[in-house]
Amino acid sequence: MYTIVNMLDYAGGLEPGIKFYHNYWGNDKNFLFFDDAIRNSSNKKTGLPRFYLLLKQTEIVGCIGLVTNDLISRHDLIPWVVGVFVAKSERGKELGNYMMKHVESEAKLAGHSTVFLTTDLDGYYEKYGWTRIENGFESSGKATKIYKKKLN
Repeated sequence: MYTIVNMLDYAGGLEPGIKFYHNYWGNDKNFLFFDDAIRNSSNKKTGLPRFYLLLKQTEIVGCIGLVTNDLISRHDLIPWVVGVFVAKSERGKELGNYMMKHVESEAKLAGHSTVFLTTDLDGYYEKYGWTRIENGFESSGKATKIYKKKLN
């Protein structure tokens, strides 16, 4: 019923995927940032960044990315899981974890042994095996929590 596709391979074209991703993670000033990042992403097994869509049959109901940095100070950590979002109508079905498992598998195939993420959520990622390691900093100076997960 649910499938995950690289946004570059989405049969509906790039525009709907970019708009979906930007709608949940962007603002009125940064559409071109997301548009450019996604258009220049990879669908190769070792390339980064990569952006994915969660489909319920043909409807886009979620998104996630795997990138070199989540725009925080820790550029030495790679890769980062970003933009995890599931439409409200589909929540409570473990679909966030389903998408994370997908990008974790993709990261492992690309030769990575650990993935990272940053969040202001408490308790969500821990239940899926993520461990908080420290704080990083956004360009504004705001501290943000960093999590890691070893890939099996």
